[in-house]
Amino acid sequence: MTESPNPSIRTVGVVGAGTMGHGIAQALVRQGYSVVLHDLSPKILKGAVEKIARGLGREVEKGRLKEEEKSQALSRLKTAARLEELAPVDFVLEAVPEIFELKAEVFRSLETLPQPPRAEVVFASNTSSISITQLAAQTRRPSGFVGMHFFNPVPAMKLVEIVSGLETSPETVQAATDLAVSLGKSPIRVNDYPGFVSNRVLMPMINEAVFCLMEGVAEPRAIDGVMKLGMNHPMGPLELADLIGLDVCLDILKVLHEGFRDSKYRPCPLLEKMVNAGWLGRKTGRGFYTYPQA
Repeated sequence: MTESPNPSIRTVGVVGAGTMGHGIAQALVRQGYSVVLHDLSPKILKGAVEKIARGLGREVEKGRLKEEEKSQALSRLKTAARLEELAPVDFVLEAVPEIFELKAEVFRSLETLPQPPRAEVVFASNTSSISITQLAAQTRRPSGFVGMHFFNPVPAMKLVEIVSGLETSPETVQAATDLAVSLGKSPIRVNDYPGFVSNRVLMPMINEAVFCLMEGVAEPRAIDGVMKLGMNHPMGPLELADLIGLDVCLDILKVLHEGFRDSKYRPCPLLEKMVNAGWLGRKTGRGFYTYPQA
């Protein structure tokens, strides 16, 4: 595609150039949208551009994309060190770490810019567990605020959870749904409860797998093997935790534990210990398994 498939949304601002942010940006430019990708770290921005180029390059190698289309997609990607550069965008997608105050500060800062995004511009959060209603309350546009929970790796995963807050308007939900569909995704609408559906079900399973490891029930490969061979899961829970990031898993479990005040969501002490040690999974080279670092 060479131009945006949605006439009302031509340029999308993506805040956060980490794993999820650059994956979302790749999916957007791949489908014809222009993207302004913002991050405070020049190193992370540079790395994001390189990863997007490699991702599109793999599509060329597989015959899904022509070299010319790859070049056109990359030409639609702009990086921005200053949040002010997002002022003219048509849609905002936040993808910073899963910490309420970090996300809230993004939206508060956007609305206090000398030239904030237009009032009709939808604000969307890629949060995987935090209350959309609570985030929306940090803005002047709660009716124009929605959750769009993408899954890692974004270019490959079809699901997007579309999350309505208490005041999210039907028009905003539809705009987010249409955007997801235009990216080749399968949006599923859910309501605003801690963890939504995906992580409310997934994270207790991962947490219980970590308890099994901590208590000596089995080694990581055995735990994962049982779930893959016995339950037909494509990845075991510990492998999946390493892919997601152990810090992200811990943050989500804390949101669930605080939100429901139920001990069944209490994070496993071993998970907390590994995060404190900096063993975060694939992104650091060590989690429940070890990984070569590029």
